[in-house]
Amino acid sequence: MKHDRNAVPAELRVTRRDSLRAVLFGSGYLGLRALATGLPLYFLRDPRRARADDLACAIIAKEKLQYLIVSTSSAGDPLNCNCPGTYEVPEIIHPMQPEMAATAVQLGSKSYMAAKPWAATEAGGLLTTATLARTAFFHHSTRTTVHGDQPKVMKLLGETKNGESIISAYAKHLAGCFGTVQPEPIAVGARGNAGELVSFAGRSLPGVSPTQLKQLLAGSRTDPLVKLRSLRDSALDELNQLAKLDASGVQQGFLDALALSQRQVRQLAEQLATTLNAITSDDVNGQALASAALIAANVTPVVTLHIGFGGDNHTDQDLQTETDQHLTGVQGIQTLMDSLAMLGLSDKVTFATMNVFGRNLNGISKVAARTGRDHYGNHSVMVLIGKNVSPGVVGGVMMGKGGAYGASDIDSVTGAATPGADIPVADSQLAAARTLGAALGIPQDLVSGDLTSGADGKMVKVAVL
Repeated sequence: MKHDRNAVPAELRVTRRDSLRAVLFGSGYLGLRALATGLPLYFLRDPRRARADDLACAIIAKEKLQYLIVSTSSAGDPLNCNCPGTYEVPEIIHPMQPEMAATAVQLGSKSYMAAKPWAATEAGGLLTTATLARTAFFHHSTRTTVHGDQPKVMKLLGETKNGESIISAYAKHLAGCFGTVQPEPIAVGARGNAGELVSFAGRSLPGVSPTQLKQLLAGSRTDPLVKLRSLRDSALDELNQLAKLDASGVQQGFLDALALSQRQVRQLAEQLATTLNAITSDDVNGQALASAALIAANVTPVVTLHIGFGGDNHTDQDLQTETDQHLTGVQGIQTLMDSLAMLGLSDKVTFATMNVFGRNLNGISKVAARTGRDHYGNHSVMVLIGKNVSPGVVGGVMMGKGGAYGASDIDSVTGAATPGADIPVADSQLAAARTLGAALGIPQDLVSGDLTSGADGKMVKVAVL
């Protein structure tokens, strides 16, 4: 029987909408009060329990820690095939379309060849020089060729403790100091793909689509963003009165260090409304805008989205899908960077990619026709973009058995691709995850506590500023 939405009472439909808002913003919309005031949710929940250590943590978060936005793909996209670090070997196959022509990409003091979309806009590419100035490409191996292993890859194939995904482990460290509404990550790009949904403490979490988020926050004149300034004034009036009665003065310290002004709240509300109203679909651009909005609203420390770079392209004549999705994929990354900049978050968010596997670099059948690529667990690339990221290429490719090119061993000091170096290929994904943690500002001893290998693993220090 076809479901008749109009048969559902209006009050029930409102309740469902409100319940989703409550998931995002907490009981009693406490998260909206946090957004309106700039104060951590835990402080608003019970100001009298606030400690000086909590304030110090919040200030550290403001100055040193990073939120995280991660693109995941269980399709195993050929993102790895056309980025910096893959053009030094002539046997590696790339699309022949002019829009994918080999182009110089400046990363820090070095220039690398890559497909044109990765280049600066001045060179015909799709990334700004500001984005490239904080971008690194970390070559590694995921050691799997199975689509359904995306959740296992997020758990570093058994390297994380208690079966926790590495991004959820990082979210736990970040949430406390950021004072986010929830510690759990939010997926805005899973699109019904269970492999790309996020787990947290053993629970699989539901996703929220960009268009849903837009409807929840900016759908009408009665929606939350319209109320931010009045929420701010009433909440701060209450807190200031409480601070006057508190002999410890800790509450006043929170207000002085973190509270937003009326001008700041008005600007944030306008910028969030502009960002959300720009969402027209659940595509890459919509996901980028939604991700930026969720971070700006301090709902969660970690958001996942899906940016495609060719998908499961076994059959891809002339690598045309790979070409098309590189254009939309890189543009999606730049849209995300632009959205973060508009919301004043350029220096507060790190972006990364964590895909289930890459695609074979060479050995494509019928090379002249370039008819598609196969699953490949021996090479993948984590793209890292953020304030703490040192621009460049970490690792690279080397020839393996049968002439197939895969990820190389990595020198942990220089980041260079070096056969026999101290980060063997088998540990390269773990090293990438550790390096990501460092870029987020998470101390390595805390990262070690999340891993079964403890303090034995290595990060690439040169990749982090």
